[in-house]
Amino acid sequence: MHNACMKNVQVRNVPERVHRVLHRRAAEAGQSLQEYLLDLLEETAGRPTMSEWLERVRKHAKGSFEPGEVAQIIREGREERIAYLDSLDDST
Repeated sequence: MHNACMKNVQVRNVPERVHRVLHRRAAEAGQSLQEYLLDLLEETAGRPTMSEWLERVRKHAKGSFEPGEVAQIIREGREERIAYLDSLDDST
């Protein structure tokens, strides 16, 4: 549905392996790449960022996180995501 209030987003320089994985997933979901990506964007926008989540936790928890601990968890998550994408690319 096109609405005058809707905005456009353009992403450049998408790595080929990322494009292949997303295109395949869109096809498996019976969606166009645009529909699939819009669903992902809506899902992502609906989740709090790490800083938003940590702020909520700080408001409700008595303890706190050390900045180095949070940074390490984020790094590990990124590395796992990259390895997962690489494994998907190897299977195509």
